[in-house]
Amino acid sequence: MPSSLTTTCTIAGGGPAGMMLGLLLARAGVDVVVLEKHADFLRDFRGDTIHPSTLEVMHELGVLEEFLKLPHQRAETLSGVIGGETIHIADFRHLPTHCGFIALMPQWDFLDFLADQGKLYPGFTLKMRAEVTELIEEGGRIAGVRATTPDGPLEIRAMLTVGADGRHSIVRAQAGLAVDDLGAPMDVLWMHLSRRPEDGENLLGRIEAGRIFVMLNRGDYWQCAFVIQKGGIGEVKQQGLPAFREAIAQLAPSLRDRLDEIRSWDDIKLLTVVVDRLRRWYRPGLLCIGDAAHAMSPIGGVGINLAIQDAVAASNILAAPLRDKSVTIDDLQAVQRRRQLPTRLTQRMQVLAQNGIIRNVLKSRGKLKAPLPLKLFNRFPVLRRIPARLIGMGVRPEHVRIPERR
Repeated sequence: MPSSLTTTCTIAGGGPAGMMLGLLLARAGVDVVVLEKHADFLRDFRGDTIHPSTLEVMHELGVLEEFLKLPHQRAETLSGVIGGETIHIADFRHLPTHCGFIALMPQWDFLDFLADQGKLYPGFTLKMRAEVTELIEEGGRIAGVRATTPDGPLEIRAMLTVGADGRHSIVRAQAGLAVDDLGAPMDVLWMHLSRRPEDGENLLGRIEAGRIFVMLNRGDYWQCAFVIQKGGIGEVKQQGLPAFREAIAQLAPSLRDRLDEIRSWDDIKLLTVVVDRLRRWYRPGLLCIGDAAHAMSPIGGVGINLAIQDAVAASNILAAPLRDKSVTIDDLQAVQRRRQLPTRLTQRMQVLAQNGIIRNVLKSRGKLKAPLPLKLFNRFPVLRRIPARLIGMGVRPEHVRIPERR
């Protein structure tokens, strides 16, 4: 017989959305169980960018100062080299927040910090190596989940089940929620290359005809993204590792003398880019948030932060009904209604950039020139505040509204 427990809310997935929602609900006096299928949070090759909107949430929780004691790098500006010309794109220093920068921090440190904060509240339970395999459905509503654990099967009964288990969500698949695929013309290859002091510090993208390369400062190394055409990994491997190294060297000549750090294809991780969203994020007893509700393009690195915004909105709307054991379908609908517009607008901008810029760049041959509108960012620095606002804060940033209950 499987072991069982009962709680008010169970969350499938210990990523940014799940961990933040678990913390916020426990802080508001709700009993919550978060299920994470892995033994730890040590999974590499993520964007790992904590944007000003998320840093503002940490301030509202009263933990920002402690959070920023963790090792991180700060990016106050965002630049790109397009056709050999440097374009200064975004300046975060003027945002109306406590942190005018993007913090680059390993996501495992971020998630460990949220877990430690959650454990300060008696209603918070985090179960590692607990993989959700099935939803429990009774009388037309979702009544909990079944999961596998090292100690055997586990059955959790809950008033509300939240799917925060990512773009390949088991929860949304089991719930039969309809998904609209918006398409993506690209995939991304992630890798590490050592960083030297003379390399500089800023986030930097390099764009040439047929190629896009992004470098994220991670202190003693660069976390690098090489953008390829959708499904093009086979062709890249067929051309061979030396050709791949040479392609990077042409985009970033300063890295040429350290490209032998890419010893084999095992040092390169493929991110298959997906952009989609659920038509309906909920069923009776069930809500999906984060990538489980809307997988984002890596453009702008906003996926993590949009997931955090979902969690904040969900806690603001659902904490009181969950405490009162009175959550209705209208409450779940209110979460989608609150977050649907930011999701749609953000994905719309991402799809426009994918189809209007990235697709054309990846297919282009010959000399590439920076578009005139982007050159205006160099001439008029005040314009850099517009993309900084969109990337750093997003559409309709959320704020923590529910007071702490000890």
